[in-house]
Amino acid sequence: MYTVYILKSKVKERYYIGSTGNLDDRIVRHNQGRNKSTKAHRPWNVALTENYKTKKEALKRERKIKSYKGGEAFKKIIQNAGVV
Repeated sequence: MYTVYILKSKVKERYYIGSTGNLDDRIVRHNQGRNKSTKAHRPWNVALTENYKTKKEALKRERKIKSYKGGEAFKKIIQNAGVV
């Protein structure tokens, strides 16, 4: 199983969108500063997860959400997840 996830920074109004086959490990890596793009804004909380059977499906959804980032569709996803 593959997971698409959205992280929200605890210190800034920042979001990160990613996908992984091991969510627990990936979150630890983000919060330990082992990811260049999230290191400066840690710690992170999981705002949303969606599970998919294949990596292909997860990557497709990740790209779709990233295309929304900053727009109304992204705000709706975040609101529906109860983050805002």
